[in-house]
Order: sequence, then C-alpha cells, then structure tokens
Amino acid sequence: MAVTKTALGLERAVVRFAGDSGDGMQLTGDRFTSATAVLGNDLATLPDFPAEIRAPAGTLAGVSAFQIHFAARDIATPGDQPNVLVAMNPAALKTNLRDLEKGGMVIVNEDAFIDRNLEKAGYEADPLGDGSLDGYQVYRVPMTSITLRATEGIAITKKEAERSKNFFALGLLSWMYGRPTDVTTNWIEKKFGAKPMILEANLAAFKAGYNFGETTELFAHTYEVKPAPARPGTYRNISGSTALAWGLVAASVRSGLPIFYASYPITPASELLHELSRHKNPGVRTLQAEDEIAAANAALGSAFGGHLGVTGTSGPGLDLKQETIGLAVMLELPMVIVDVQRSGPSTGMPTKTEAADLLAALYGRHGESPLPVVAAYTPAHCFDAALEAVRIAVKYRTPVILLSDTFLTNSSEPWLIPAIEDLPTIDPHFATQVNHDDGFRPYLRDENMARPWATPGTPGLEHRVGGLEKEDVTGNISYDPENHERMTHIRAAKVEKIADDIPELAVDDPDGDAELLLLGWGSTHGAITAGVRRVREAGRSVASAHFTHLNPLPRNTGEVLARYRTVLLPEMNLGQLAMILRARFLVDVKSYTKVQGQPIHAAEIEHLLMEELS
Repeated sequence: MAVTKTALGLERAVVRFAGDSGDGMQLTGDRFTSATAVLGNDLATLPDFPAEIRAPAGTLAGVSAFQIHFAARDIATPGDQPNVLVAMNPAALKTNLRDLEKGGMVIVNEDAFIDRNLEKAGYEADPLGDGSLDGYQVYRVPMTSITLRATEGIAITKKEAERSKNFFALGLLSWMYGRPTDVTTNWIEKKFGAKPMILEANLAAFKAGYNFGETTELFAHTYEVKPAPARPGTYRNISGSTALAWGLVAASVRSGLPIFYASYPITPASELLHELSRHKNPGVRTLQAEDEIAAANAALGSAFGGHLGVTGTSGPGLDLKQETIGLAVMLELPMVIVDVQRSGPSTGMPTKTEAADLLAALYGRHGESPLPVVAAYTPAHCFDAALEAVRIAVKYRTPVILLSDTFLTNSSEPWLIPAIEDLPTIDPHFATQVNHDDGFRPYLRDENMARPWATPGTPGLEHRVGGLEKEDVTGNISYDPENHERMTHIRAAKVEKIADDIPELAVDDPDGDAELLLLGWGSTHGAITAGVRRVREAGRSVASAHFTHLNPLPRNTGEVLARYRTVLLPEMNLGQLAMILRARFLVDVKSYTKVQGQPIHAAEIEHLLMEELS
C-alpha cells in the first residue's frame, strides 16, 4: 500500500547522478533532463566524463557524473553545488561528496558498498557507518538487489539485469520530483525495441524505482518544481554540439551552399561530426579524415570548389591545422574552423573544459595572418554563433575561427526554435563573369574588401591559387617587397572592416551609475549572469558586458572600458583576453583566472564582485 507523502514546493533543484563509467549515468541524466524539459522547467546541465576510456571499474578514475539544475524561474548555470547526490558506488561518493551542499541529500546504492569496492575507492572504513556523512541526509537504497528482484523471470543474465539499476535510480528520482514517466517509458520502448528482453528489464527496473519511492517509508516527501515562465513558441532541449551543427545546417540553407564538413575524431569535438553525419538530406557531406591536416585541407579545397567548407577540432588539432588556416588567409576563401576548447596543453585533461585557445586562434599562425574570431557563450547560442561565423566567412571571403568549449558542447538548455525565414540571408555572390577589360582579376575587391569567389570551371575565370604571395588585383605570384607589404595591410584592413558590420558591445548597467564593469567571453556567460544577479539583489550596483566577437573587437570597446573605474575579467585561462585589452586600450583590466578543468561558478563571481565592491 502506498504511503501518503507531502509534496514540498521548490523554486529550484540541483541533482547530480554519479557512478562508474559503465553505470549509464550520462544516459540517466539525459533521460531525467528530457522529462524535465517536457514539464517546462528552465534547466541547465553539466555532464562530466572520465578521461580514461576503460578505467578499472569502481576506481576514482572511472567515475562519470551528470548534473542538472532545474527551476521555476530563469536560470543561467548548471548550479554551483548539487542539493542531491545519487552515488551508485563508493568511488562516485568519494569524488563528488566535496561538491554537495552542506546538509544535502545523499542517495546511495548500498549494495555497492562492499569491502572490495571500498578498497578500490581508497576508503579505510565504510562511510555509511563511520560517521563521516553525519552532516548530510543519507538514504541507503539497495538498488542492485531490488533491480535483480524486479527482473526475475526475464530471460537475461544477472550481469545484464544489474546493468538496469541506473533505470531504477531514474525511476526513484522521477517519483521524487514528479517527472512524467511516459517520456522515459516511450524512449525505452523505442531505444530497446530490437532487444525485447533488455527492454523488459529496463522498464521493470524503472517502474521498480518509481514504486519504491511511492511505497517506502524512507522518503517522507516529494518535491514540486513548477514550470518557468517563457516566451511563447516551440522549445526543445538542446546541447551545444547539436546547436552548433544545426546552426551550420541553417547557414547552408540560408546561403544555398552545401556543407562539406571534414574532421578527425578528437574529444570533445567528435560529437559535431556525429551530428552532422545524420543530416545528409539538407546537402551535408561529412568526411572522417585520416588526420587533422588532411581534414583542414579537404575543407579548404571544398571552399575553393564553391561549398561551405568547415572543419572542427579541439586544441591539439587546431595546432595541426594552423598551416592550412594560414593558406586560407592567403587564398582569401570562406572557411569555418570550429575549435571546441579543452584543458591543455598537449593531451592535457581531454574531457575537461578550458578556454585557453584564444591566443592560438588570434596569433597561432606564422606571418601576419589575421582572421575573425567568434565565440559562443551558451549551448543554445552555439546555433547563432555558427550562423554568424558563416555569414562573416562568406561575405568577407575569409577563414573564421569559431570558439566553443567542452562545457558548452556537452551541456544543454531549452532553446526556442526559430522560424527559418527569420534567420539572416547569406548571399555567396559567386563571380560569374569577367570583371575587368583585361580579363578576370581575382583580387579586384568589392566594397567589403572581399575578392571574387570564382568556382573552378566557370568560363573565363581561371586563376592561380597557392600559398605564394599574390600580386594585388591580378593574383599573379609576386616577390615584390612593396606589393607584399600592401597585401599584408589589405588583408588586415579587411578583417578590421568587419567591426563596421557587427553590433557594438552591449553593456548591462540598469542604474547607469556602476563604477565596476564585469567583462566576459565564452562559457563564463552563465556564471557572470547569475553572479551579477546575486550582487544586484544584495543592493550593489555593477555593470556587465560579454564579447561574442573577439576579432575584430566591437567598435566601442575602448569607450566602454574607459567609462568604468574598475574592469574585471574572469577567464578559464591565465588572462589571455585581459592581456589583449590591456595592451590595446591601456586599461588596467583585472584578471580572475581558473584552469581546473571545471567551469567558473556563480558563487566565485559573486565573491569576486563583493570583495572588489567592498
């Protein structure tokens, strides 16, 4: 018989699922997120993957986690600290307990707390009995054994039955927070339809977890988080990698250019290749190249052939692509290079986030080879950033580097699906006829300083391409010193001219009397937004601004910086943009830096601001 339980209303909740990399925590978190999105809560997620592909089961190195922050109001981050930690084994508890808020809820799979697993996790005593968890609300749930009982009679092995315990945890948390069950059961039926026994086991485990919550006396309450107010329209939950891929597809549709995407598998950029490979119908061609250099060369070659040439990678791959990117600068062809930044240098921490490739994007090539740099700042904004990168590349005939990062590409949030007709039109404006009395001039520029885009095979528009310096206007190979200097200045001026075609830096200063400006770029946007909100709620005045275009910078950047007594700039690097702003505008920009492989938290921004204001 079900136990009558009260429902407590919450404005927001932060839940983290953690377990071994084989426990299905990413799937569990993703399914909980989908059910949460259907309810209309605002949400933000933070998946956390282990770097080792096959770390020994039960060890600290193999722990995988997924955090979701959902609320009845607008939120900006996945949450600084979870309120609830679901730990599937001792290693998951040990690696994640330090992040749990004091007094928070710990739900553990007590079946996993055996001597062998405790030893693997480095525990000298069982934390469930040694008093070390006295400051938390601890709920011991025998998830594995209940799952095994729920799946009795199903023709699967014991190991296969145990693997369903993540669905037990999902069922329990779905009951606890009133998540709709049909969203999950429908997905299970679709996902495992070809494996009837596995399907039956997963459904049984999910229902067992839900029913356990209803019938046990262990939990006294359920929790209700009401839908968040939102603009009218159709929404879907979207990750940064999917949003970026869809932005490229939308740019293809709005420009009429078929996409050619070439890349070499690299964490965390590989998901972009996976997503684009699913969209062949809109004219998307994907190539898994033999290496990073080949991928960049293929993308540039496709641009020469009249396609939307795109290549994607992470930091180590960007290093390898730089020579080809320099060639694209010389050829003045439209090309987009997506860099999903990760913790470096070298292999670094390949599944952890960082934003330390800015200087490489701006100056990583030899010679004077400037190009535009655009940075996405939320998972949903990856869609808009992709459109903007393509627009600039096509209009100004230049390679563009689009910066994302591990946090953005893996995280997700609700996205208002735009109407295709509301997206900007991108006109490739191909050259179709001879543009000079003496024949075709491949470097005769238009009002944007862009040269003609003449595709191979167009009668009369044959011209040379290559990495040697070109003569101004004619495009002939030239070793003339004055011509080289002139062409160097022209290429730089073309990139600087883009500043006339991008929005000015927008400053959020509601009272108009702030003396402190908090700047940001990339995925610090959420933490900055939340931190600034907290400080203003405390009655303090602070202004904020966020860069999308990092080269060229918005026209009014210098004027904005000079307006404020104090300028703070948090970055997930050692102060790269701060160094650039100091050098260019002679303003004492103060840095706050973090390179721990984790995002900057709103609480860090709040503390930074309050310390400076006081």
